[in-house]
Amino acid sequence: MIVRARLLLALLLAGSAVAEPGPASGLQGDLVLRDMINQAMASRPELAQARAQLAAEQERVPQGRALPDPTLSLGMQNESLEGIQLGRDQMSWVSIVAAQTFPWLGKRGLRAQVASLDAAAAEADLRRLLLSVAAEVESAYLALLAERDRLRLLGKLETLWTQSEGLARVRYEAGQGTQADLLRAQLERSRLSQRRWALQALEQQRIIALNRLCGRPLDEPVVTTHGLQDLPDPELPDARQAVAAAEGRSPELHKAMLQGQQADHRVDLARKERWPDITVSAGVMPRGGGFSTMWQAGLAFCVPVWSVGKQAHAIRESQARGHAARNGAEAIRRLLHQRVNERVAALQSLLQTSRLYRSGLLIQSEATVTSTLAQYQVGVLGFASVLEALAGFVADQNGYLDSLAFAQQIAIEERAVSLDPPLAPIGVTANLPSLPPVSEGLLAGPRGM
Repeated sequence: MIVRARLLLALLLAGSAVAEPGPASGLQGDLVLRDMINQAMASRPELAQARAQLAAEQERVPQGRALPDPTLSLGMQNESLEGIQLGRDQMSWVSIVAAQTFPWLGKRGLRAQVASLDAAAAEADLRRLLLSVAAEVESAYLALLAERDRLRLLGKLETLWTQSEGLARVRYEAGQGTQADLLRAQLERSRLSQRRWALQALEQQRIIALNRLCGRPLDEPVVTTHGLQDLPDPELPDARQAVAAAEGRSPELHKAMLQGQQADHRVDLARKERWPDITVSAGVMPRGGGFSTMWQAGLAFCVPVWSVGKQAHAIRESQARGHAARNGAEAIRRLLHQRVNERVAALQSLLQTSRLYRSGLLIQSEATVTSTLAQYQVGVLGFASVLEALAGFVADQNGYLDSLAFAQQIAIEERAVSLDPPLAPIGVTANLPSLPPVSEGLLAGPRGM
């Protein structure tokens, strides 16, 4: 059991090598994250519970193959009610009889097969937990990276507002601007401190959640070496190949298929139950007093008189359970196909969005801010244009971080072979409030983390 559990763990930590045989890269190649996943695997009590359950189920397999315990009977026959006649009467004796029951051919093997499939189902449960624990840690780590990227974005925004305030002050002191422009710039810069505190609180919450998942002290610092923008985009898989890989790796589908196989074995076992178990017995009967010792041998078996009311119903029960299990497996397979195709479509949209941000939107947004500040400095544009440009800059930067985070989260769900619906790939910044326009969106983190 320990060897098999370690094998599952090794496969998981290798980054789902079944689907991606190459070396781990990107988020999976982060050494800090891999160390945290290792810690989670070693410390999570639910994993210890699943491993213990697997060990218990594996111990049932040899029990199915074992013979029933033999019986030993001790008795005495006495010819008269007037005292013990042993040794004085030939019809009085002591009996010592041993008996062993032998199940009909094939019953023990079928019982062991049924038990082994229970163990295989427990192994599938352990596999699901391993995948889920890794996904939880990866998602929590991704959320921490997102909060720290938003803190860095806030720092860039602070620089822009400091520059805007300086321009507003120069224009006001030169009599070319209004006091309202200066006050608004000071107000927005002051609000950034409040938002920094909120983001720092969110960052600390992410750290606490991540440490809890890994079994670490809740206040232990988490040092990250890069941000979301440093991670390579997840590769867009071919939908058919992704579906085939998911079918081979899905613990839920594997468990449902095992239940169908187990039902078939139960049908065979119920049919075998119509055949009687055979009990072989042998014994000796010492009589004492010079009388010769007697012996006996016997063969006994049950007569399946009530098989119509028992075994016949057991057969139909197992057949119905097999039918239910196969329909359940088909339902899981169809849902799995849907989820995989949804994730592929969502990831494709997110990758296109991220490329658009990198190739045009971010460059244009930053150039717009620079140009607007320059034109405000010489009096061509008013301060309202500065507000609008900074609002667009924040929305674009925040939308870019959202698209990066959502793409990585979908890749995490794909590695975990999740049956949950994927995150929405479009409109990720549509709900950002427009007022105040500059940095309110910074408070929004990736959904589902």
